[in-house]
Amino acid sequence: MAGHVLVTGGTGYIGSHTVVLLVEAGYRVTIVDSLCNSSAGALSRIAAITGKPDAVTFVQLDLRDRAGVTALFAATPFDGVIHFAALKAVGESRAKPLLYYDNNLGGTLVLLQAMADAGCKTLVFSSSCTVYGDGVPPLSEDSPTGLTTNAYASSKLITEQMLADVCRCDPTWRVCILRYFNPVGAHPSGLIGEDPRGVPNCLMPYVLQVLVGRLEKLTVFGKDYATRDGTAIRDYIHVVDVARGHLDALAWMRKQLEAAKAAGGATGLLEYFNFGTGTGSTVLELVAALEKASGKKVPMVIGPARAGDVPAAYANIEKVRRASAAPLTHSGELTHTHTTVFCRRAACWAGARSTPSTTARGTHGTGRAKTRAGTRCR
Repeated sequence: MAGHVLVTGGTGYIGSHTVVLLVEAGYRVTIVDSLCNSSAGALSRIAAITGKPDAVTFVQLDLRDRAGVTALFAATPFDGVIHFAALKAVGESRAKPLLYYDNNLGGTLVLLQAMADAGCKTLVFSSSCTVYGDGVPPLSEDSPTGLTTNAYASSKLITEQMLADVCRCDPTWRVCILRYFNPVGAHPSGLIGEDPRGVPNCLMPYVLQVLVGRLEKLTVFGKDYATRDGTAIRDYIHVVDVARGHLDALAWMRKQLEAAKAAGGATGLLEYFNFGTGTGSTVLELVAALEKASGKKVPMVIGPARAGDVPAAYANIEKVRRASAAPLTHSGELTHTHTTVFCRRAACWAGARSTPSTTARGTHGTGRAKTRAGTRCR
């Protein structure tokens, strides 16, 4: 049995990939998005990929609009919520912390209140490995959190604390908190991928914009870290794996609920899962893989390390491996094959958008770009 899922931020990068998989799995989906950092153009591409245009309902709404969110839950009974909607630029969050607290925490608070009032208490929350701060990798779900270095990370950590408090006072809630490491790549169709507004804050979309000529060169921030080539290490995971993990989380919670009911035990739960590959790549290693996938050289300069950047962050993923019913398709060890897959798909997505058939730019992974007929990223 599938059901009806509300996806906040569903026109964004990870959100759009997750909606595709939900529809393909037989779910009905309602997307709520303010479009402040994404484009409604994602909707037509989701329909093109799935072939099921009627499976998705779109509502343009800011989660801070209490009356609008309350009315949505009053009008539609949802079986669960996947909550992506948030501002996510680390650098911007350092410069504009109040904006991030207002948007990320304010929207979540309204959402949780509406869910509680409607009796919808199943939630998958999009968190981040940044809650671990300057932790020592490999980072497990039991690693200390806190000492965050920016308002984006702090907003994720505070939301986790909010959810823990909610579950503590009301044991009927079922919540999975997914701590992503570094999602990258694009859908194999070439129709959806990452294309943030303005100058990208993340490495891969920045390199891709250099490759297609939007930006002149890449600045590598820091080359004197205690790593194998002096550049920072991150755990890059394919975006399709991250998207699939949300479906796994919903299925896992349903299984836990059925088992609890059969045993006559408590039906609520709160669980945390890391989403990564368990292996890290350096900045220069990822750039080299993108160069190979695209057949182009990336012009770059070395700059000073940025304040708040940690030398290395990669996941311990034993917990999610044990909980998952099926191994993640693209993940596992970060082999050359894995790196090539997500770099090739990302380069294909960027290349398709740089052709004359590309229309106005989108944001946060889903703009109005059109790929050439027949383009598919293998």
